[in-house]
Amino acid sequence: MGLALLGPACSSDLLSSPTSGGDGPAGDEGSYESPRGPGKGDDGAGLGAGDGLVIGDPSADGDDEDGPGAAGAGNGSAGAPSAMVPPKVPSPDAKLKPQEQLTAGIFDDNLSFTFFTDYLRHYAAQQRGTLPFTAEEMQAAYEESKKQRPLPTALDISLVIDTTGSMGDELGYLKKELGSLAGEIAERFPDASQRWSLVVYRDEGDEYVTRKFDFTADIQAFQGTLKGQTYGGGGDFPEAPDQGIAESVSLSWRSSEDVAKLMFLVADAPHHDENRQAMADAIRSARDSGLHIYPVASSGVDELTERSFRQAAQLTLGRYLFLTDDSGLGGSHKEPTLPCYYVTTLKKAILRGVEAELGGSSPAPTPEETVRFVGALNDEGNCYYGDGYAARPF
Repeated sequence: MGLALLGPACSSDLLSSPTSGGDGPAGDEGSYESPRGPGKGDDGAGLGAGDGLVIGDPSADGDDEDGPGAAGAGNGSAGAPSAMVPPKVPSPDAKLKPQEQLTAGIFDDNLSFTFFTDYLRHYAAQQRGTLPFTAEEMQAAYEESKKQRPLPTALDISLVIDTTGSMGDELGYLKKELGSLAGEIAERFPDASQRWSLVVYRDEGDEYVTRKFDFTADIQAFQGTLKGQTYGGGGDFPEAPDQGIAESVSLSWRSSEDVAKLMFLVADAPHHDENRQAMADAIRSARDSGLHIYPVASSGVDELTERSFRQAAQLTLGRYLFLTDDSGLGGSHKEPTLPCYYVTTLKKAILRGVEAELGGSSPAPTPEETVRFVGALNDEGNCYYGDGYAARPF
């Protein structure tokens, strides 16, 4: 039985914001090889007005002739195959024990672009502060994600961290694990030079709004800078991620096209409603600079935070990471509005993103690496929602 998460879809002229117009993006269908590794194509056609978004119905036969979109490989085939099973995961005794380390999922909305546009359409009229991106911008990002590119040979990573009072667990984790993370990247890609930078931000009226520390190749020095940061302030829920992103864009990123430029935005709160244009402009600036944003949605995020973070990732060709409750650390974590995903350690999720950027693809986690899997897959690696429409986990 499917799980209906949302009510009837909003009309298609509400794809990106209550003030934006135009139909949902539409593109080509079929298989493709993307710079993220081989995957099934997505035809880009979203649900029509009045269609419901139903997640997790592997028995859907997809025979509704009045339904939107023709069947395309990986984006709504003519019925979900009956053999839909979750991937194997370790026995409960073999899984991570609480209090060991943060756990997270990671999802690429450009691999499931139809589902992404359906999701945006559902929430467009229900949220204040939604980001004013156009359907054309999102379609262009999706098309860009399918292009083949030479693999990068170097890596610039900027950590952009919300250091308000609710972010102590996440900040502490990064202080503890940064050295191990950099070491594993170096082991996997020994010829890729690494540089790291840091931006911390809070909100207007706090001790500071932003502080930035430019790129360095000295990992020990960077660890010292990170360990010197504290958390506090942030009395209301929204913070200043727009200013944090803008500060990161202004750092001395290497301009060469053979450098993977990743911005990890670690935060648990959205922008202020009145700053939605500033947030959108900062994301566009990152996109235009060739930066890929990887948000890490932390404890306590709401739907606006998930929505805007996923838009930032999709538009800049990044991926959306989200912490989960599996670790037992921190506050409650929002279950994302996604049909299927793997949960691993946060470090593994970050490494998978880096691996996809530097190596061109990232294989699914092994059973030993998988803490939990949500959804069920067919033999092509797709999960289904609605009337046989396919999404693809990362």
